[in-house]
Amino acid sequence: MLRFRDEAVNNTTRKELYRIGVSALNAFLQSNVTGPPLIWDSAELLFPPTISKNVGQLKKVRWLLSLDLSVDGEAVHKLIPNVELFSLAKTLLTRDPSFGSTGLPLQYRWARVTVNFWHQKLLNENTANLQEDIYRDLDSLEEDLRNQTSEEKARRLVQRATIHTQHGFDQRAREDLQLATKERDFEFKLTGRLGKRTRFQEKDLCQLVVLAQSADPVKEDTASYPNAQVYGSHTRSTDANEATSKPSNLDLNDDTLLESINFSNLPTEPAKENEPEISPSLAALDPSNQPLLQPLDSIILLAYASSVTNTSPSDGLTREETLPFALRVLQQGSSNWQIYTQALLVRSRIEGYKSRTAERSVLQLQALVDQVIVETGGGEHVVGQEENPTPSSFLPKPKSSDSAPASERLQYIHQLASPTRWELEAELASRWVSLGGLRTALEIYERLHMWAEVALCWAANDREDKARKIIRQQLYMPANETPSEENLEHKRSIGDDDLYIDDWTQERYPFPPDAPRLWCILGDLENSSMAYERAWELYRYPRAQRSLGKYYFKQGDLKKADEAYAKSLSVNALNHSTWFSLGCVRLQLEDWAGAVDAFGRAIQVEDQDAESWSNMAAALLQMPAEVSVNSADKSPGEHSDTSKATSTDAEDISQANTPAPDPQKHIKEAFTALKRAAALKRDSHRIWQNLLNVSVKLSPPPYTDIIIAQTRLIDLRSKSEGENCIDVEVMEGLVAHLIAVSPSQPASTTTNTTNTETNAFPESSSGSARPGFQRLLITLIRDKITPLITTSRRLYLLVAKLNLYLQKPLATLQAYEKAWRVTLNQPGWEVGTKEVEGLWKEVVDATGELVDAYESLGER
Repeated sequence: MLRFRDEAVNNTTRKELYRIGVSALNAFLQSNVTGPPLIWDSAELLFPPTISKNVGQLKKVRWLLSLDLSVDGEAVHKLIPNVELFSLAKTLLTRDPSFGSTGLPLQYRWARVTVNFWHQKLLNENTANLQEDIYRDLDSLEEDLRNQTSEEKARRLVQRATIHTQHGFDQRAREDLQLATKERDFEFKLTGRLGKRTRFQEKDLCQLVVLAQSADPVKEDTASYPNAQVYGSHTRSTDANEATSKPSNLDLNDDTLLESINFSNLPTEPAKENEPEISPSLAALDPSNQPLLQPLDSIILLAYASSVTNTSPSDGLTREETLPFALRVLQQGSSNWQIYTQALLVRSRIEGYKSRTAERSVLQLQALVDQVIVETGGGEHVVGQEENPTPSSFLPKPKSSDSAPASERLQYIHQLASPTRWELEAELASRWVSLGGLRTALEIYERLHMWAEVALCWAANDREDKARKIIRQQLYMPANETPSEENLEHKRSIGDDDLYIDDWTQERYPFPPDAPRLWCILGDLENSSMAYERAWELYRYPRAQRSLGKYYFKQGDLKKADEAYAKSLSVNALNHSTWFSLGCVRLQLEDWAGAVDAFGRAIQVEDQDAESWSNMAAALLQMPAEVSVNSADKSPGEHSDTSKATSTDAEDISQANTPAPDPQKHIKEAFTALKRAAALKRDSHRIWQNLLNVSVKLSPPPYTDIIIAQTRLIDLRSKSEGENCIDVEVMEGLVAHLIAVSPSQPASTTTNTTNTETNAFPESSSGSARPGFQRLLITLIRDKITPLITTSRRLYLLVAKLNLYLQKPLATLQAYEKAWRVTLNQPGWEVGTKEVEGLWKEVVDATGELVDAYESLGER
């Protein structure tokens, strides 16, 4: 560290230190993510014998190193093997003040981004400080990225896409993946091919498949190391020892589903007019026997699948869309051990939701966990290993000569961002919980010392009393026990006979690394604000204030909820859900300017959130025209002064004799926000209804957008509400505008009389050749509204008015007759009492309208 601060240090020394940092990071990932086990002891290499040979001292040092890796109250896992390697890499690669200056090669500058990204992955949740560091460095590397070779640029783009996916920026991730695909001339397409999916299927049906081929196909006989092979290929080795080292791809063994889709040999039908065309090279591929992909191309397919499932709802359609990407990598194999393992993991995650594939999903995940335990389990000492030995595996430990070397496994590890061994085990435990295997899940969580997950597991099974005791035993100790560093945590799970743990009132010292999270979980279980406040007081943990905001919101104290969310955002200003919750609170407080600011910040973090756009529009509609909010200049702590600031600005504007504000400014802004929301969430009828309501307030109204909104509302609600989904007043205004601005033209003398009798809007006069607004409106009434009318006299009169404009007298008379009949069918009008006087007048008016129509149109 002193060398970093010494300006006299030359670039050669600095590069050597960076190489040491990169080597330490790779060794850490080898021992925790990829394997094979390290052949040397990191503690003996980095610590003096007084620490490395003393179990107690080594345990204490590693515990302190883990505690030092905490960021914004988020802690790393307690039992990380060889944590000193990551601490060394973090120190050497991130604390050089000359980063970004001349002299450092690009790969070492990327190493800073990489180590910060892995630090982010080690934490329980993403933190704002690390995210800001990562993206600041990515921005500084943008110019250098453009000057890289095509291969190196593609690798960095895929790595950046993985970083975007980790932080929830899936749109950015897909954009980078598209750029990487273009750089590599990689072709792939999700399309359909005829085939059979079940054993008893007789007729070929269209099945989703990914057709893909690399620009430079991989030969299966190529070998990057002596015993290399194509993992997952149909060519299997007969050597039993070699077979044990391969990632295990379990068979489905289902009595109905086939192991893989049986595609037919029938010729593919040509693409329809609206379907995107497939390149001839892809169209010529046999979906059952596609060529082997380059490793980076396989990663691109897996990254696409991850970017879709990360934000899309976990419904059947999404899973059917993403599964073919993983199957393309698995069924044709991969030349890289780690890529094939990642593909197995992606498939396991997707298949966990279907009854016929759930068993293979959990067993495949179990096999991967066992494989990782075998591959990463060496002779290293782990904190807590004495009480929690590494579980045994049914897979034998492979020989080094039969296993993929570390160089191959680490080659694409930053592009794959594979989970660590404890993350995989925790995911397996979560899968067992979803399947009802509570005991198995608890055994895994307890062995990993994940006491928060143990408590949550009990709470999910209606044992909140036991969950609360488990959390309390990690934060408190008996009053007669002396706090010390030797008593860092309670090592065993609580039993049903531990009845007096609520009497433990003395806080442990020092607190466990994940104490902030434990405080928040305790607050959730006890429904008390004291635990949240303690987590905030000790650690300024942003989740504590988020939980306090939810607590006060449920209590109805909106002012305190507002303050709590704002405090949380002062620490982590990149949390989208917190900005959204703050905006909702301010809507209820009628702090319209503050709500616009909050939803605007939420959109800046995640611009694909339709609800934020919609709610911001609702707040804009309530704001006075003279109030202006610039969300980009506000900080989370300024919310309480929003009204004062805006009123002061308004006074200054009036004193300066500036032009009067546009009375429709906020309506226009709300209209723009709702259009964006409707584009993002096309199936929300509420958003389309709001867009329609706001559109008619504008002057002049955007007639095309009004027609589009009404059309979409009919598509979404006509089956359940019929003609009630039509805004009659809006449609009457549209027809009146059409007649006013577009004078009626004489009907064509060649119009087919028979066609006129059967169609109220014949093609010859319906406006199919008319421009813009006229065509859209006529099509809407002809194709969407007319078939829905059943009891509305006003809608029939609307149709009659439009037919009269189109100079169709017969269709006009028919519409007047239908309007008269639906009026006549109203019950009770013929009684003649005072209560039904309105109905009687309506019938009289309808009859008069019909007589007038016959009089004026009968002879035509």
